[in-house]
Amino acid sequence: MIGFGSRWSLSLMKRRSDRRVPKSTVVIKYPNGAFRIVKCNVSIARELYEHPEACNYALNDTIYRLISLVGTITLMFGVLCLGNCTAPLQIAFAAAYLVLNAVYWVVAALPARWHWDLSCYKITSETYVGGEANKTFTTALWKAIAITQSVGWVKNGQVAPVSEAWKSWVDQAEEVVRQHESDRMRMIDTLDDEKEDEVSSIKSLPDWDPEQALTDCLNSPRYARNV
Repeated sequence: MIGFGSRWSLSLMKRRSDRRVPKSTVVIKYPNGAFRIVKCNVSIARELYEHPEACNYALNDTIYRLISLVGTITLMFGVLCLGNCTAPLQIAFAAAYLVLNAVYWVVAALPARWHWDLSCYKITSETYVGGEANKTFTTALWKAIAITQSVGWVKNGQVAPVSEAWKSWVDQAEEVVRQHESDRMRMIDTLDDEKEDEVSSIKSLPDWDPEQALTDCLNSPRYARNV
């Protein structure tokens, strides 16, 4: 009874206007220093990341409390009556209780795709040269900057340590990304349509050593007092 009263459905945030929206890039930073980059439009970003989801319960609070009260009283009387049952019935009750709890644990351990229907979203993974594994936070941050082609989220979210040396490193990373994209676009303009599609499909990062660049910034006398 309590489970029936707790029945709910998920409500995602929907856009109320039909205006054209630009593409959006969502960057998720994990506590271990890893990043997940999701390229999508604003509508999907709002549904999944920007706005909190809401649970629409089938029953209101008053009815749910009444059902919970009736269910609790029923359970209490059931336990009292169980003391007057025969041994086979008590064993059957205990077995049913164990089976139900086992089923709850099994259902909770099932993969998430068995619980949620995500068929309305088309997910395509992008693989870049160098792979996803990173030994340091600096390399992971550099790859995230290169893929998003922006450092605005780094500065606004204070993702990098707050110091003049790190600020200089972020500025250098932004300049490298801009120069790489500019050179890439000039190369594409000189190619025919077939080769243009081939070059556009290549996922490569700028040839830059973020570790050495950060070392130079930290060792620079200019930032010796505030690294």
